[in-house]
Amino acid sequence: MVAGLGSRYFIAETAIKTFSVGYPIQSALDAFFTLRRENGLRVDNVQRIVVRLPEDGAHIVDNSAMPDVNCEYIIAVALMDGSLSFSASHSRERMSDPQVQAVKERVHLVSDRKLVDPAAPRSGLLEVTLMDGRTVSHFTKFPPGTKENPLSTDGVNAKVRDLMSPVLGADRAEQLIERVDALEEVRNVRELRPFFTI
Repeated sequence: MVAGLGSRYFIAETAIKTFSVGYPIQSALDAFFTLRRENGLRVDNVQRIVVRLPEDGAHIVDNSAMPDVNCEYIIAVALMDGSLSFSASHSRERMSDPQVQAVKERVHLVSDRKLVDPAAPRSGLLEVTLMDGRTVSHFTKFPPGTKENPLSTDGVNAKVRDLMSPVLGADRAEQLIERVDALEEVRNVRELRPFFTI
């Protein structure tokens, strides 16, 4: 019970999901956004996207009825928007939109037994065929936010900004982020209460 006491801190091994979606989709989204940055992926230049996930996770997110656990929908919206907000990832209305449905037809999920790896259980490989015939791919072994690929402070702030701004407003969310980033300087936790009052 006391092995590693004072030297191993489990909080440092806790994962923070970067995206507000089912865990099997995290690596696929990271791979998508990497390819988008490198190749300028847009709706008008992408012909087909193949998402390869370990088979034990793929069946969970294959055309699920829940938007945030539907890999094909999530990748389609990310392609259309160039980003993925909490709101978009949970929108049943958006998932049934004909334009989204049309883009979603280009996304194909493959359950890949070769990707099953106990040391990296939530990896993802994305292969994109462009309209000009070129194919680009990216493999994410560890999703961002895991202990093997931790988020930077900027990465955590971007996530909480997306979650808090619609509730607290952009200015108050920024003020709270600044205060928490400088938490060591807070003399009393009551100083944070005004930021949470709605």
